[in-house]
Amino acid sequence: MTVKIVVPSLGESITEATIAKWHKRPGDNVKIDELIVELETEKVTLEVSAPASGALTDILFPEGSTVKVGDVLGNVNERASDSMPTAMVPTLNQEKKSTGSPILAPSAQKIATERSLDISQISGSGKDGRITKGDVLDASQEQSKIVSLRQEERVKMSRLRKTIAQRLKDSQNTAAILTTFNEIDMLNVIELRNKYREIFEKKHGIKLGFMSFFVKAALAALKDFPSVNAEIDGDDIIYKRYYDIGVAVGTEQGLVVPVVKDADKLSFASTETAIADFGKRAREGKLSMSELTGGTFSVTNGGVYGSLMSTPIINPPQSAILGMHKTMERAVVVNGKIEVRPMMYVALSYDHRIIDGREAVSFLVRVKESVENPERLLFDL
Repeated sequence: MTVKIVVPSLGESITEATIAKWHKRPGDNVKIDELIVELETEKVTLEVSAPASGALTDILFPEGSTVKVGDVLGNVNERASDSMPTAMVPTLNQEKKSTGSPILAPSAQKIATERSLDISQISGSGKDGRITKGDVLDASQEQSKIVSLRQEERVKMSRLRKTIAQRLKDSQNTAAILTTFNEIDMLNVIELRNKYREIFEKKHGIKLGFMSFFVKAALAALKDFPSVNAEIDGDDIIYKRYYDIGVAVGTEQGLVVPVVKDADKLSFASTETAIADFGKRAREGKLSMSELTGGTFSVTNGGVYGSLMSTPIINPPQSAILGMHKTMERAVVVNGKIEVRPMMYVALSYDHRIIDGREAVSFLVRVKESVENPERLLFDL
């Protein structure tokens, strides 16, 4: 019995995906629920599992293809078994010798494709002139010796990267974005964190970082300045009475912004746990669509990459985003004396169509006051 491998639902408003990687080849045996292919959408990578145990008989869409919900990606033969003769097992890249084309091992074809090698110029050392993986690697080394140092590589933009590019450009084209800056003395929050970090981690099983302090500080400021938590919809302004905070996470595929729902109802420990979990699963490509949608305000931390100052871009339809940066010791004046303090520049990019300069500056000052005096966050002051 043949069972179809079908593109599943991709999430709200998403109808297409790109085939990122086939983990199996035609003829391979598979077990039910075993990972068989990865699909990349504009936000996340989805894993598609085998619908039945058997053998993968064919692949209808190669890697890089665009597919839609409901498309049949391939088929699994439930009656197929490990005893299937090798000669009967089809492969995605193998060609018949009668065509006059070289016969390649699948691993050799993969390397040749990745390195743009002309297989007609490669001599096969395998049985019946079969081109082996070693033959392709040798040819690749020879090619590298004669290629100019001025090399270029053209790679198709991933669906996620295209979506990021489009959304950021739309944000710049639509919103009247301005950025206001301030600096925060991190001494008190560093001392507080150092004092309680071991006890905190032992009790809650999670490290106490700085992000939870900034999320809590932002929440306090959002309640004081509701327009920063609002959005424009046509001729209307929608004031959100709930607080879903997006926390930007950098991955190898690009920037994603998972959302901590109802963040104002979470403790420091719950906030840290949620952020750590999002970061881990974002890098593994295992975030769900619901975790990446919504959000009333965002926080991004360029400081983890060494950024001293930047102007973050608003994540539409939100109206503002808080940017954290690297903490550096600098000489500052404290009560008339010059002292060395750990200082951080912070930035608030905001949509001037809905947020006035006075509100934006006051919001950032409120964040500064909360972080510099963390006891205010603990006592909700």
